[in-house]
Amino acid sequence: MVRTPRYFALLLLMVAVVLSSTAQAASLPDFRELAKNAGAAVVNISTEKTVQAPENPFGDMLRNAPQGTPFDRFFEQFERFHGKMRPQKQRSLGSGFILSADGYIVTNNHVIADADVIHVNIENETGKSASYDAKVIGTDEETDLALLKIDAKRQLPVLRFGDSDSLEVGEWLMAIGNPFGLDHSVTAGILSAKGRDIRSGPFDNFLQTDASINPGNSGGPLINMKGEVIGINTAIVASGQGIGFAIPSNMAARIIDQLKSDKKVRRGWIGVTIQDVDENTARALGLGEPRGALVGSVMPGEPADKAGIKAGDILLKVEGEDIADSGRLLRRVAALKPGETAKITLWRNGQTKTVNLTLGERTAEHLAAQGGTPRQTPESKQQASSSLGLTVRPPNAEEARALKLDRPQGLLVIAVEEGRPAADADIRAGDVVLSANLHPVNSTADLAKVVQEDAKRRGAVMLQIQRRGQTFFRTIPIEAEK
Repeated sequence: MVRTPRYFALLLLMVAVVLSSTAQAASLPDFRELAKNAGAAVVNISTEKTVQAPENPFGDMLRNAPQGTPFDRFFEQFERFHGKMRPQKQRSLGSGFILSADGYIVTNNHVIADADVIHVNIENETGKSASYDAKVIGTDEETDLALLKIDAKRQLPVLRFGDSDSLEVGEWLMAIGNPFGLDHSVTAGILSAKGRDIRSGPFDNFLQTDASINPGNSGGPLINMKGEVIGINTAIVASGQGIGFAIPSNMAARIIDQLKSDKKVRRGWIGVTIQDVDENTARALGLGEPRGALVGSVMPGEPADKAGIKAGDILLKVEGEDIADSGRLLRRVAALKPGETAKITLWRNGQTKTVNLTLGERTAEHLAAQGGTPRQTPESKQQASSSLGLTVRPPNAEEARALKLDRPQGLLVIAVEEGRPAADADIRAGDVVLSANLHPVNSTADLAKVVQEDAKRRGAVMLQIQRRGQTFFRTIPIEAEK
């Protein structure tokens, strides 16, 4: 057999492919030891709670009716719509992990919410499971965290929190839990993203991973290659695959420490409404680049009001830490304790200013939304702003009362032209324009002056809007003068 140069070239190519595959396989992480060591501290959580279910008056007739027959369907419908209510046990499953050798356990609040009985099942070295009754030490609904305690009468294996802030997208991660009730299932993937806001709560700042997370994984740990908990699995996208979310460990550790010491979470509060700063708003206020959190309104008598913070200020730093957006401000302030003094750096009238503020405490009463529906009545002296696409006029006394204004002030929006800048900025008929680029506007001439003399020079106008009792800002781009 004659071996041609083509033969040797093909042989070399095959060897290269084999060597490349071998090297690639060798570079993949090995999760065996990690799963074995970490898995010992992961627990199964089962709960029972009593719910009210309909009771069918036909009793045994329903239970004995042949399935699939008209009688069976009739009695089923009767029970559903006409039955009496009776107590019924409802069971659910979730996951958790042991945080201390004396039996403190971390899980999600939604796993144990309203439960009458909570059982924690721990697997020992021999693979056998022992069940313990758990006591709720504390819960935090806003971050979906809960701390439990069991008395195992022995030293338990534990997991430690790692530093979620130091994580980088692309790092290998491992999730352990009880998806669909299947104990100690291990999945692996990478960190897909950080800082995800999925609109589940005010402090959304989730880690996103493609490690498989399913119902029953809730409360279980997301672990880095050092065996540290860097996240607590809490949410999934029902319509997607490879998209799971975990509470960052740095946030969770602070909450759990408070639950352990105080059995509840106390959060700082400054008393403002806030929104993000976009490019147009930054341009209108001469800030340069979008950053910080824009103050929409200041609540009278609250800490921000006492410290001299005003609507239209942009909060740039808290205790020297840069604030990228409104979400970051909310989390940073909430992480501070009520009664502490915080140093806040803000932007006002083209300059930075620092104020010292004594924090209040965030409560449910503070978060109650304000209501009110504006009424519109005919009025003369209205004017259209052609550059913005708005028709506005001063409100009368009756309208001011309906709009929850302290007095007749600002400009009532009568109409918004479709496809024009104001419509694109979500300005609506019934809104009240209180200021433009932080200049009060109580007449159409006031608004026209700001647009002509200030907004066209800056390339944008920032309108302070009051809508149904809430105050915020909307920024409209304007072609700058050259």
